[in-house]
Amino acid sequence: MNHAPALSVRQGLVYVSTAAVAWGTGGPAGALLHGAGQLSPVAVSFWRFVCGAVLLLAVARSRPSWRAVLLVGPAMAVCQAAYFAAIAEAGVAVATMITMGATPVLVAAAGRVFLGEPLGRTGLGCAALAVAGLAMLTGGAQTVTPAGAGYSLLSAAAYSSVTLTTRRMPADGVAVWGFAGGAACLLPLAAAGGLLPAGHAVVSVLLLGYLAAVPTALAYGLFFAGLRVVGGTTAAVLSLLEPLVAAVIGVVLLGERLSAVQVGGAAVLGCALAWLAGRELRDARS
Repeated sequence: MNHAPALSVRQGLVYVSTAAVAWGTGGPAGALLHGAGQLSPVAVSFWRFVCGAVLLLAVARSRPSWRAVLLVGPAMAVCQAAYFAAIAEAGVAVATMITMGATPVLVAAAGRVFLGEPLGRTGLGCAALAVAGLAMLTGGAQTVTPAGAGYSLLSAAAYSSVTLTTRRMPADGVAVWGFAGGAACLLPLAAAGGLLPAGHAVVSVLLLGYLAAVPTALAYGLFFAGLRVVGGTTAAVLSLLEPLVAAVIGVVLLGERLSAVQVGGAAVLGCALAWLAGRELRDARS
């Protein structure tokens, strides 16, 4: 007997988009945690993975998945560590632009080669438009060192592998045990820079609780669930909501200002995401 999928494509799109919005709040929360607790970015990522795994395990109580520990965990750790290294070499704007701009391209190419996913002209057009909007939103390209570009592309490749390999795994198990494997990989690096917060303890705990619950446990749980019914390329492009949300938070809550080019980039990116989501829904009905 054939069973209908647990999620519809529309629900999957909502899940992936909600995850990207939640991720967009993670950057500001992590920055505040870094300032309040004087934790290194790697230590913040370590505690994010540990607490996220504990929260999901308490809710899902999933059985150990060694595939997630051995495959997803290291990829997630590499993605985080390489991204922070890229920021150190090239700055936030350039690192974000290269990492998130390269991800849809890598996912589309690898999905075509390894999973046989089609590369429609509309999908490629949406991805190109989204990457252009991202470039405008991050302020345009600056001088990039080979190391900065290399770390950014490594982060994008690791994130792409997570997106593609988890499509065949149970959503709850891959999140829990992927976090566990990632935490184990980050532990030596985090310990070298200090694991415990040295600043405001109460503020640090509250921020860490939010970071673990919303941009980690909730966001990745929804993302991995949405990947069951949403194409890898579509999910990668919709993930570009993350820098868009982060930019809005920066303006509204942190007093940052956007140039006219950046505002235009946000509009272009938003249109590309809406166009891609509409195409996915039309394909699901046909």
